[in-house]
Amino acid sequence: MRRRLLPAALLLPFALLLTACGGNSSASTGTDTDGKGSVTLNVGDQKGGSEAILRAAGELKNLNYKIQWSTFTSGPPLLEAVNAGAVDIGGVGNTPPVFAAGAGSKISVVAAWHGTSKGDAILVPVSSKLTEANQLKGKSIAVAQGSSAHYQLVASLKAAGLSLSDVQVKYLQPADALAAFTSGKVDAWAVWDPYTSQILQAKQGRVLTTGDGITNGLTFQVAAPAALKDPKKTAVIKDYLARLRRAQVWVYSHQEEWAKVWAKNTGLPYDVALASVKRTNATRVSVAVDKPLVASEQQIADAFAELKLIPKKVDFAGFVDTRFNGDLPPSTTPAKG
Repeated sequence: MRRRLLPAALLLPFALLLTACGGNSSASTGTDTDGKGSVTLNVGDQKGGSEAILRAAGELKNLNYKIQWSTFTSGPPLLEAVNAGAVDIGGVGNTPPVFAAGAGSKISVVAAWHGTSKGDAILVPVSSKLTEANQLKGKSIAVAQGSSAHYQLVASLKAAGLSLSDVQVKYLQPADALAAFTSGKVDAWAVWDPYTSQILQAKQGRVLTTGDGITNGLTFQVAAPAALKDPKKTAVIKDYLARLRRAQVWVYSHQEEWAKVWAKNTGLPYDVALASVKRTNATRVSVAVDKPLVASEQQIADAFAELKLIPKKVDFAGFVDTRFNGDLPPSTTPAKG
């Protein structure tokens, strides 16, 4: 059976998201595991992530191994599962691996995609008087700790001449942050797509600033070192990554088709799904896990170490595995527009 660590918000329409619970509650979907064979790949996923893309692109057919899916509210709890060995590989943004590395977790970045950061935004209510990021001083901002939005918040504040100490940070997972934002309990919300698109399409907020040009726009697949030491699991991971890369190419040329499937699978309204696809998901290109990537992530790690938000300085080069690069282009390859 397919195992899911599933927030209730994931299966509810947008209107019900306001009252849904976040966190790591679990529930069985009663659906069989994908594929067949003697090897099982335990895959961690996020809302509308790898499973949705692979299924829409037809890349979950003809699997000679099994995929058992677990869905998480954000990257940090997913990587906790990777570290614990409960998940072999999973998709996250650019910041969760830094926090995991800072905690001494057993993780290895094995694949990367480069896209725009336009979906990583600091949102404010439509009625807010805030028009510039430098006006956030003294304001309350919701963000998921250790998420890609966390660094986007740090970088955006720095670009505006502010720091985290200048604002009131409220660490909330997306479902709780959504409730706080729409009820006026926080002044702003730093978040990623599809939540950005949900708020904008529902006209419940507007963008104050985005991470475009400020953050690196990278997303990753992160594996457990124990899985990478297993020759059978390693072969399966290589195939899984190849399928993900093909699926991403498919998304770019089938944006409306994928948005329809994604909306049906997640409960997102179609217009929200399509907006998120166009703004964020379809811009991603497969790139190598290379030295510029490591340097960019090291910059994030150093920023959080300086803020004492991770317990020690991190050498990010020790948390990557480059064996799956093949002939992929460099990590600095421009995102698709």
